[in-house]
Amino acid sequence: MFIFNKRYFYLTLLLFLIEICIAVFVNDSFIRPFIGDVLVVILIYCFVKAFWNIHSSIVALSVLAFSCTIEILQYFNFVNNLGLQKYKILAVALGSVFDWKDIIAYAIGIITILWLENSRTYAK
Repeated sequence: MFIFNKRYFYLTLLLFLIEICIAVFVNDSFIRPFIGDVLVVILIYCFVKAFWNIHSSIVALSVLAFSCTIEILQYFNFVNNLGLQKYKILAVALGSVFDWKDIIAYAIGIITILWLENSRTYAK
């Protein structure tokens, strides 16, 4: 069950660096809020696959469920309700504003993952 997959680990690092660059250098209405959300589910997926040998579809759907749960919790203002707003990095990572477009971005990221994984499987 536990493994170390260098390919997914390096993808995780690359996606993390891209996300940092987006957060620091991009302040627009498309790349930062939308592409960043598409990439974040791919980042989480790659992180899980770097350390655990779990079927791709299970990981992908679990990441989607996790991401949607966080988004729904934003609707209920859970960061402030739990008193986490004083921890800036955690508050930014968890978010504070519910948006249906975020859920669409997560779904696009997961569909991309499943498409890439399935096309890679058939190419073997």
